Amino acid sequence: MEYVPCMAQPVKTARPQTSTQRLKMRRQLAAAAMELFATRGYAATTVDDIAAAAGVARRTFFRHFRSKEEAIFPDHDDTLVRAEAVLEAAPAHENPIDTVCRGIKEVMKMYAAAPAVSVERYKLTREVPALREREIASVARYERLFTRYLLARFDEDSHNGDEPLLAEVAASAVVTAHNHVLRRWLRRDGQGDVEAELDHAFEIVRHTFATVPALARRGAPQVAAVPAAAPATAPPVVTSAQGDVLVAVARTDAPLSEVMRTIKEALTDRP
Repeated sequence: MEYVPCMAQPVKTARPQTSTQRLKMRRQLAAAAMELFATRGYAATTVDDIAAAAGVARRTFFRHFRSKEEAIFPDHDDTLVRAEAVLEAAPAHENPIDTVCRGIKEVMKMYAAAPAVSVERYKLTREVPALREREIASVARYERLFTRYLLARFDEDSHNGDEPLLAEVAASAVVTAHNHVLRRWLRRDGQGDVEAELDHAFEIVRHTFATVPALARRGAPQVAAVPAAAPATAPPVVTSAQGDVLVAVARTDAPLSEVMRTIKEALTDRP
């Protein structure tokens, strides 16, 4: 018998999915899950049912989601990444509160991109406690991201150890304002100028935290008391005992209370 050598065949490996392909599959699974939850009911729907309705294997489902509860929120992971990118790319002079407001807008964009789907998902989360808990967990991820960002904007011991509290409260205020507007929009079946409503809500948050120096110092620089002869770029200093003129430099959008406080401190601290 003649021996014929065989060439080894290359092993075929699955190509890694691109982020676009991954998101497409996640949305496909989410659409199947929502349809089944609406027709069969949440409790009667299994992961196998969702995978079959989407035309994929069970293992494919678990490559994208850990549970059926997670399946109807396909975009939160990618949205969280986009929100973080907004924070990382923020201009150095921007008010940190403004930066966080821009970051949370990525969440609103996610919902506004598919209003009909968002409305149906909202209805489901109101009816199924497990889905409501999953939604709350998603919201908490954004709050943690924004809290870390705001805390990094504080100077060390700038508020006698209360910096973590202030950062968490401010981050929670932004997220709460966003969610309040979002829920009203969803209850109106996705109708109305949600962007204008969101901007109005953020103005309320900005006004509330305008007097917290560590959070306001970037967007509305603190007033600097400088000698009359000093150039505009000079660092903040207080006039000497011999000086008889005090010049305060402030942006027109600086809060009046902050302007008056800084002037008072400059005059009080003079020798």
